[in-house]
Amino acid sequence: MPEEKKIILQVEDICKKYGKEEVLKGISFEVRKGDTKVIIGPSGTGKSTLLRCINQLTIPDKGKVWLEGEEVTHSKKSINQFRQKIGMVFQDFNLFDHLTALKNIEIGLIKVKGIKKEEAKKKAIEELRQVGLEQQANLYPAQLSGGQKQRVSIARALAMDPSVMLFDEPTSALDPELIGEVLEVIKMLAIKGMTMVLVTHEMGFARSVANEIIFMEEGKILESGPPYKLFNNPKYERTKKFLKKITELYGESDEKND
Repeated sequence: MPEEKKIILQVEDICKKYGKEEVLKGISFEVRKGDTKVIIGPSGTGKSTLLRCINQLTIPDKGKVWLEGEEVTHSKKSINQFRQKIGMVFQDFNLFDHLTALKNIEIGLIKVKGIKKEEAKKKAIEELRQVGLEQQANLYPAQLSGGQKQRVSIARALAMDPSVMLFDEPTSALDPELIGEVLEVIKMLAIKGMTMVLVTHEMGFARSVANEIIFMEEGKILESGPPYKLFNNPKYERTKKFLKKITELYGESDEKND
């Protein structure tokens, strides 16, 4: 029997309210080393809030998060130490406009990790090469396309050597013809065995990279399972309806974006 993979991330009973609105109603799942978990569901169902709760950008009202067996929530350890290990890629890039692509990656290595400038530069170039942007190292965000900016964001997160990467709809702010280049990078990371949790509407892509798809509805996990099970034989009519609608909207496959 194959050896069971180590649990990297555990999320237990996460709840979050804004005023009277319950956004998350007890979310639990675990992510093992090398897993790609894809979270899908209608807008406003708490997917982005869930990712923000995992790395404590949003503090949950209830529930716990563990990273490699250490509790992130209510931890005495500095949250920044955990955030180094939880890479986060947002919808809107979050790059520093006054810094080049290279400097955007170097800054965290120097200021957060305390790495010497020369070493930080070497590491930053290595990560840019990995996302296919070594030639654009000295360009500023304003000189880059949306797809290139997002790839710099991914390189910046990777440079911190995270244990897990969180992606919050990384292609939703991009023009359709630029989506493919970002998805290719994420697919490459999946093949290399990076542990990832990804919120996306790209169903063809989800089907090709995920080892589990989690369908959220109204702040809860309605069902989860491997892609073939969820796409071909969902347990609930609601899941079937959502997948049909989203496939009509965004297309079955990501080939159109290649």
